[in-house]
Amino acid sequence: MVAGLSGDSGKTVTGLSLVAGLRRRGSSVAVFKKGPDYIDAAWLSDVAGLPCRNLDTYIVPEDGVRRRFAAHARADVTVVEGNRGLFDGLDAAGTHSSAALAKLLDLPVVLVVNATKSTRTLAALVKGCQTFDPSVNIAGVVLNRVAGPRHEAVIREAIEQYCDLPVVGVIPKLGDDATVIPGRHLGLVTPAEFGAHEALMSRLEEIASRYLDIDRLIEIAERAQPLDAQLEQAASPRRRRARIAYFSDKVFTFYYPENLEALEANGAELLPLSALDDAALPDDVAGLYIGGGFPETQAARLVANRTMMTSVKRAAENGLPIYAECGGLIYLCRSLTLDTTACPMAGLFPLDLEMYDRPVGHGYVEAEVDADNPFFPRGTVIRGHEFHYTGPTADTGTGGCMKLRRGVGVGGGRDGLVYKSVTACYMHIHVDGAPGWASAFVDVAAVYRADRRGCSGGKNSRGAGASLSVA
Repeated sequence: MVAGLSGDSGKTVTGLSLVAGLRRRGSSVAVFKKGPDYIDAAWLSDVAGLPCRNLDTYIVPEDGVRRRFAAHARADVTVVEGNRGLFDGLDAAGTHSSAALAKLLDLPVVLVVNATKSTRTLAALVKGCQTFDPSVNIAGVVLNRVAGPRHEAVIREAIEQYCDLPVVGVIPKLGDDATVIPGRHLGLVTPAEFGAHEALMSRLEEIASRYLDIDRLIEIAERAQPLDAQLEQAASPRRRRARIAYFSDKVFTFYYPENLEALEANGAELLPLSALDDAALPDDVAGLYIGGGFPETQAARLVANRTMMTSVKRAAENGLPIYAECGGLIYLCRSLTLDTTACPMAGLFPLDLEMYDRPVGHGYVEAEVDADNPFFPRGTVIRGHEFHYTGPTADTGTGGCMKLRRGVGVGGGRDGLVYKSVTACYMHIHVDGAPGWASAFVDVAAVYRADRRGCSGGKNSRGAGASLSVA
């Protein structure tokens, strides 16, 4: 695990450089991201050339995390990027922290420390981490933003003397070069929006070769104990029962690979579409999944492609099953105000949203389904997460099909707007934390497909009686 003392310690640049350096040496690398995170995971996927899997013990039970890890950690080297500080979790006990995950999976930890304007004190901080929880296997240290050779020498000597740990990397202050991936309100830009991939890859490989001790890092990885996890027998994919489209472009990129894989395993044929460039939904689509992303950054282009918005709204009015998360909810609302400009969205829900300067909802979510909807039975408890700067412009009297035990949602302790066969949430879900979601989605889509063909498919399960949940 590549972990840090805090956010912005340099974990992402270090982790990406390590992955790039290992691949350049001919090693296969499996990559994981601790916690609910789409953007860092997307960059790890991009550099590794394999899907990055998220590991989070709040959303997914510990046994499920171990199984997911064991199933996908099949490579020469496995790299897990931590989040926030090593011991930062849900509470003062550090529940669901990077340290807790490292212990659960028996991962040796390489600690990235920001060396700006500090020397021997860094050894005290590292020593504190060692003694704070001795069961966490801190196996090495990477120094980041080092000012020069003398700065490095003092820190290295202090850490090796007082902590008895090897310094396995020394990254200098890099400045504004190709390694600086532009950031914004939700973190880094996504790979889909980044234009200098070749230059970035070359620079990451250079950082690895010049500043990281790859041989020592491989030795640390090789000392990890075999993981004792019971792998589930993979279920045989069901026959194709319905075609489900999903928006996949520069705007909508936030999809957990497990969610898409679960839809396919339950009989969905997935069709990627662009909300920016495709004119309309194909006639044979029986469902639509709109994940999260950044509609606010491409609002003008989304609005310009009015034919797609009209197509989506018309299909929803005709009963098309749609599941939307965060950015997808924004797309389906009536308007999104950026500064003083109101951008018309698809208009399915009579809800006006505004972009605020600070997060409206940020963190873990727990929801109990307490009203009819197409995808979840009443009483279902869902664990997910949210991170949005948008919210309703006024008290809308929102209902929703979910009562929030934790989180903000659309306001008033509610989430999950419902209209006909559409459900839209600010909450992002992972299939392992949303019981029955994937099978229900494909089931509802299959019924819709059968109805469209004039066939009898049993009782229609598309949420009959559900009404628009916005006053």
